[in-house]
Amino acid sequence: IKLAGCTLFVTGASRGIGKAIALKAARDGANVVIAAKTAEAHPKLPGTIYTTAVEIEAVGGKALPCIVDVRDENQVGDAVKQAVKTFGGIDILVNNASAINLTGTQETPMKKVDLMMAINLRGTYLTSKLCIPHLLKSKNPHILNISPPLNLNPTWFKNHTAYTIAKYGMSMCVLGMAEEFRGSIAVNALWPKTAIHTAAMDMLGGSDIGKQCRKVEIMADAAYSIFSKPSNYTGNFLIDEDILRKEGISDFDVYAIAPGHPLLPDFFLDEEPENIVTKTQDQGAAPVVQSGENSAEIANNGPVAETFEIIQGVLNPELVKTTQGVYRFNLTGENAGSWYIDLKNDAGSAGSGDPPKPDVVMTMDSADFVKMFKGDLKPTIAFMSGKLKIKGDMALAIKLEKMMSMMKSKL
Repeated sequence: IKLAGCTLFVTGASRGIGKAIALKAARDGANVVIAAKTAEAHPKLPGTIYTTAVEIEAVGGKALPCIVDVRDENQVGDAVKQAVKTFGGIDILVNNASAINLTGTQETPMKKVDLMMAINLRGTYLTSKLCIPHLLKSKNPHILNISPPLNLNPTWFKNHTAYTIAKYGMSMCVLGMAEEFRGSIAVNALWPKTAIHTAAMDMLGGSDIGKQCRKVEIMADAAYSIFSKPSNYTGNFLIDEDILRKEGISDFDVYAIAPGHPLLPDFFLDEEPENIVTKTQDQGAAPVVQSGENSAEIANNGPVAETFEIIQGVLNPELVKTTQGVYRFNLTGENAGSWYIDLKNDAGSAGSGDPPKPDVVMTMDSADFVKMFKGDLKPTIAFMSGKLKIKGDMALAIKLEKMMSMMKSKL
């Protein structure tokens, strides 16, 4: 058994990809240090270090749950000492802990910038630094950062510069440490080819995003493959599907949340986001509504105005009660102008002009706006590709999808 008796130190292991990697190793009989912040159940996020420890031991591993905020040098240091005292050393470090905030430079508070830099970049560097003395004593030591290939295409920076810098910081740790410890420690990066269904993805893309995602197990299986390689396998920026294809796997439907459904490609990969949008829509990733005569009428009579007439028709007090947000749309292109949807006051309202106090401002081409409300363009894909810019409350932006689903039968 490959990882029997090995000790893994996994940050952010209480849920998602980190937990999946931990469980995969535990099935071999590995020891797992669960280094994460969640000691008490979160109202919106599943799992704690203690519930994960129970699961690890249930499948045959040994668990050491440690309360660790990777920004805190003392907490990381104490967890490393506990790991060595309990299990005799550390063989594998997985830097998985990460923070994400997909907003532009003017819309990103410095508190969020500092959080991403401190967790993604500094946390990865710090945890690696403190684990390396013990990794050097291992027979086959590995550091694996869950971070993307370095890609300097400006399109991956323009919509969320702070997040990209912070995430690429993790990848630059791979670049530097792989060379610094070449011949002693394998240092690699692993990134998913498609979106992975995690709690973070649900928050970013809404409840319907799952159908376009793969399960966390694909990342766990890819990581497992990396750990089986010798320590001279280093300095690689690896993609989960590519690794598993080399392992002889050809059926990836087993990893899909909805087998056969087109998948949402992940950030930072070489293909231009605009091409990705076209490709996923061609494959049917965005649901296409059979619009019939209504669509022709909209095209002839001004699509944006017609869309807002239909929006006005679906507004109701219940929708206002569950949404509680005011939306402003700055539309460019053929039907440029300012429009609003008020889902905060009275029974709701919609029309042209500027609302007094918008909670969310969305900027996009008028043609893309119509596509979005018809269901032909997913907000998530529009945002990823730079077609949609959002300023304000992201949670409210996601809530708008409820209205869009109500409108499909009208358009």
